[in-house]
This record gives sequence, C-alpha cells and structure tokens, in this order.
Amino acid sequence: MHRLIAIMVLVLTSVAGLAQVATDLIRLGDGFDRASQPAKALECYLPAEKLDPLNVPLLLSIARQYRHLMAEAKAIPEKLRLGGVALEYGQRAVAIAPNDSDAQLSPAITFGKMLPLQSSKEQVAAAPKIKAAVERAILLDPRNDAAWHVLGRWHQVHADIGGLKRALGSLFYGEMADSTNEAAVACFGKAIVINPNRLRHYIELGRTYAQMGKPAEARIYIEKGLSMPNKEYDDPELKQRGSEALAKLP
Repeated sequence: MHRLIAIMVLVLTSVAGLAQVATDLIRLGDGFDRASQPAKALECYLPAEKLDPLNVPLLLSIARQYRHLMAEAKAIPEKLRLGGVALEYGQRAVAIAPNDSDAQLSPAITFGKMLPLQSSKEQVAAAPKIKAAVERAILLDPRNDAAWHVLGRWHQVHADIGGLKRALGSLFYGEMADSTNEAAVACFGKAIVINPNRLRHYIELGRTYAQMGKPAEARIYIEKGLSMPNKEYDDPELKQRGSEALAKLP
C-alpha cells in the first residue's frame, strides 16, 4: 500500500512538473509573439503543445505564428503550405472548443490570408466558409472586434468585384458572393466602437470610403490609422496599404 501511494505521488508530481514546463514555455513564446518573432515563438509553443495538446489558446497562438511566417515567405507554394498548417491548428481549436469565438475566427483569418494566392475556383469556394465562420464568431461574442474587422474585409472585397467579373465567375465557378461597401463600413465602425486602439480598423474603414469614392472621409480615417503606433505584427503592412490608398486620393 505504501509503495502504491509513493508511486501515485511520483506520478502526480511528474504531471504537475510537466504542466509547469508547458506554462513556462507558453509564457516565453508569448514574449516572442509580442516581439513579432514567430519562428522563435514556435520554438517554445510547439514543445508546449506536445505537453498540452488540448490547450485552445495555445493552438490559436501557433496558428497565428504560422500565418506570420506565411507573410514572410517569398514563394507562393511555401506561403500556401504555411497557411495550410495554420488552418490545421485553427480547425483543431474549433473541434476542441466549438463555442469559442476566437477559435471560430482563426480559420476564417487563415482562409482570408490564403485567398489572394488561390485560383478563382478556390476563392469562390472559400468565400462562404469565411463568412460562416466569422458570423459564428460574432454570434458567440458580439464584442469580438477582430471578428467584426474580418467581416468588414469580407464585405469590402466582395463589394469591389465588378459586374462582368462576377457574371463570369458565377458562370464558370458557381454563384459568387455579393455585398456592399455600406456593409463593410458598418462592420469597421462596430470594430472601432468595441476597440478604438487598433489602427487596422481605421485604415480599412478609410480604404472602404476610398472605394466608395468618398475621399474626404477616406483621408480622415486613413490618416488616423497612420498616426497610431504599431502594436501588432501586420501593422506595418496595413500602414503601407493605407499610405498607398492615401496617395491615390484626389
């Protein structure tokens, strides 16, 4: 009996020790994540995942790092490979926590990153998946500003598809999604109300106004976004996009 108790104590101590190792690795990885060093973050996150494979926030963090590496990759096949890995981690998180808003959002973000690199047929097939996932994320958490932003981008992109391109796309690949700039404006506006400290919301709202032919409004929001400090990995890319749109305004 005493030997059995001793073995149980040893096992429990070992489990507790492994849990602490996973916690320490995640904390270290979070630091690299904040410093926009995805490769180093993964060096911490991936071993932690082996110790804690059902940790949903960890799976989402890993998916995010692979999206960052996707942005850094030069060749399209490598970008798509990294996007596929990010998508796998996001989908694992959804399977574990189907009622988690951020888990639902992760695959939508990854699909969106992969979209410009895919064929027209793949883009048409991915569009409803993105919209369904992001709407589910909003249903689960109406104050998820990132979800409102992604939905805004979905509307923004689909509002900009020309009539001829839409007709041809529907003819060859099936029904193409339709939307309006006004819907995009509403989504970005909600994102700003929820979280006014993310420059992405302002820049994309401004770009939508530019798309609508409203340069005065576009200038206000793009300049607001450009004046804010970089806090997230892709903020420099967003500012570049905003600067390009600003330069084209009349």
